[in-house]
Amino acid sequence: MNAKPFAFSSTNRIQSETMSPFSSEKPQFRPSQSRLIEKQIATSFFGRRKGKPLSPAQQRLIDELLPKISLNPTRPIDSIKAQFAHEPGEVWMEIGFGGGEHLIRQATNNPTVGLIGCEPFINGAVKALAAIDEKQIGNIRLYDEDAAHILDWLPDASLDRIFLLYPDPWHKKRHWKRRFVSSQNLDRIARVLKPGGIFRFASDIEDYVEWTLEHVDGCAALSEECNTPEDRLIAWPDWERTRYEAKAFREGRRPQYLTFRRK
Repeated sequence: MNAKPFAFSSTNRIQSETMSPFSSEKPQFRPSQSRLIEKQIATSFFGRRKGKPLSPAQQRLIDELLPKISLNPTRPIDSIKAQFAHEPGEVWMEIGFGGGEHLIRQATNNPTVGLIGCEPFINGAVKALAAIDEKQIGNIRLYDEDAAHILDWLPDASLDRIFLLYPDPWHKKRHWKRRFVSSQNLDRIARVLKPGGIFRFASDIEDYVEWTLEHVDGCAALSEECNTPEDRLIAWPDWERTRYEAKAFREGRRPQYLTFRRK
């Protein structure tokens, strides 16, 4: 799927603009990198891609809207900002946005920011697409495969903020290697964050919080912003509770909110 700048009109919600050409300067991208990403796309995803059958309206969003706002990590890139119809001041990325509640809120509350959302589960992605279509949101780009492909594709120091909110904890020990937080992925995150950039992580699973703290402790490029364990229980100032988080509270689990800064 090709990445195309996208905008809405009052007469047609699903409408694309002419794609901005890539810079004529030599891109920070190697052909071998493209082939590697293509191989990763074919092999790296764990979990379901699709749950309940899609309705005709949902399938239309997948067929018509998604290709117009999708990023293509097999194509060279100079600047992620050029992937948006109107160049954003900052670019943020959410890894595994679920049904898109947080992604949509951030996009509508921060119209000058470009949002990248990665979600391989189609039934979740289609919920975000419906909101993008209904609210005519133009500052979101999506990717429906493994977020690691986008992290490998982005130029160095190209993101201002990254969110990883309530990722799948993969409870069984033999599946822990599937957790998104790993030394390799933290190195990816550190590479694409600008100096001073923020990585936010939230989970209601205590051992995943501990797992994340241990792995970040081994990443020299990231430092934790929370001073005490109690600080981790305080939600971010701009945080709005999601349905998943409300369920966690009902079931007696206390979420923790971790903030890490790129050195």
